[in-house]
Amino acid sequence: MWILSSYLRSRLSRAQLESLLVERTFALQKLSQRLLKLQDEERRKIARDLHDVTGQTLAALKMAVVELERRLECNLSTASVLGDIDTLAEQALQEIRTTSYLLHPPLLDEIGFIAAAEWYVEGFAKRSGISAKLDITKEDKRMPIEIETALFRVLQESLTNVHRYSGSPEVNIRFECRGETAILEVADRGRGIPVELLNRLREGAAGTGVGLPGMRERIQELNGNLEINSDASGTNLRAIVPIFAQNQADSGEAYASLVSSESEHSSSSRAGL
Repeated sequence: MWILSSYLRSRLSRAQLESLLVERTFALQKLSQRLLKLQDEERRKIARDLHDVTGQTLAALKMAVVELERRLECNLSTASVLGDIDTLAEQALQEIRTTSYLLHPPLLDEIGFIAAAEWYVEGFAKRSGISAKLDITKEDKRMPIEIETALFRVLQESLTNVHRYSGSPEVNIRFECRGETAILEVADRGRGIPVELLNRLREGAAGTGVGLPGMRERIQELNGNLEINSDASGTNLRAIVPIFAQNQADSGEAYASLVSSESEHSSSSRAGL
């Protein structure tokens, strides 16, 4: 009797694990689809920026070179044209450097999230005219690069939304580590997110764009949480990530592999009966 009871408990547990594996697999498939969509959107944005900004600068540079050739053929003064060429070439170089930095700041790899955040916030304030206050608790230890990258992308997207949609004259950014948890908070004093859209964002509904849902998926992939609170006085966004989330994720993959192995072993045993 005891042997039969243990067997039933084992079978029930295995069935639950198999069900969990199916659910996790489905969730990973959905996440993969979302990440591919995000990747496509980012590529479109990069292509648009290169065409509308850097492409126009290079087109102007080409026209200046043609004008230089004409003046040389006619033995005319070339000083002003050479000055234009130098200015346009420097502008194109600066635009390419900016795009490269925004895609993946070298500071993020070399020094870490805190230095990259300080650099980005300072540049954001200069470009946007929005007063940006940064409050960072310095840490001696680096976080895993996956967490630093995710937090930096959340910071980028949050400040982009503040600039484009909030109408806020200022934004406050706070970052700290509490024990084994990293917390990034971005708060503005803008017009807020409409209630209907805010509810859809919290529910993860389709048709809400790729910015905020993309941030949430980045954070959830690291076993973290993204909180969004908004009303007529402004919007507050908090990203909370366990610092050792990557180790937990690796453990989850090992667990799923173990469940799959157990399932295959069970099927083989039944086939042999």
